[in-house]
Amino acid sequence: MTGIRGLLIDLDGVVYTGGMQVPGANEAISWLESEGYPFRFVSNTTRKSRRSLSQRLNGMGISIPPSLIFTPAIAAAALVRRRGISKVSLLTTGDVHHDFEEAGLQVVREGAEMVVVGDAGDAFTYHAMNAAFRLILGGVPLIALEKDRYWMDTDGLSLSAGPFVAALEYATGTEAELAGKPSAAFFRMALDSMGLTPGECAMIGDDAESDVRGAMNAGMSGVLVKTGKFRADAVSRLERPPTAILPSIAALPGYLQQQADR
Repeated sequence: MTGIRGLLIDLDGVVYTGGMQVPGANEAISWLESEGYPFRFVSNTTRKSRRSLSQRLNGMGISIPPSLIFTPAIAAAALVRRRGISKVSLLTTGDVHHDFEEAGLQVVREGAEMVVVGDAGDAFTYHAMNAAFRLILGGVPLIALEKDRYWMDTDGLSLSAGPFVAALEYATGTEAELAGKPSAAFFRMALDSMGLTPGECAMIGDDAESDVRGAMNAGMSGVLVKTGKFRADAVSRLERPPTAILPSIAALPGYLQQQADR
């Protein structure tokens, strides 16, 4: 962690969990601001637009503008536009469609040029999956907003988009292009907004694979917190251990100070 100049911070499971702010999260963020550490929030959440995420954080007493929040939907919309595509079919839930519409894309039921799958929750019906299956089988490319296996809901661990993306990949013989974590391109988008290189940044997350392994493979330090969906068995499966494991984001200021003093 020596020489760390900026931070990427996960939201769900790190800043809040189960709809409640993690104790000490706001204080840790305020400390980073006072010490001049630039940071961005990189969330694999695919149920909410980044504007909604900002409003949710404000409701928890954490003032974060949408411009500091990077989600798979933001990355996917930019990717789709770069390829000259204008019409997308979304298998998602919530208001994440706003991020695509604000990027100038049309969300359609027919004539889609790209299938985009996120965490659709109860919208993962047979009909919806079969419609996506037919589009992909007909030659329409597939983007996965994320491939997380599970996430921490208010009532416990719940399936995320990964298992459903895997089902579509298996059924169609097509590999989905990943827009969110642990895609190196996703991390790079957030890093570029700060003008920093991977070696100058650390990722703070609760997911040993998407957050820590993904960040370290992209050249960053990876700090795992024991909140959210942290599981000790997931850590044991990593090829390389995390750069650090902290009780929660509340311990981040002390850890950064300790590293700076070395």
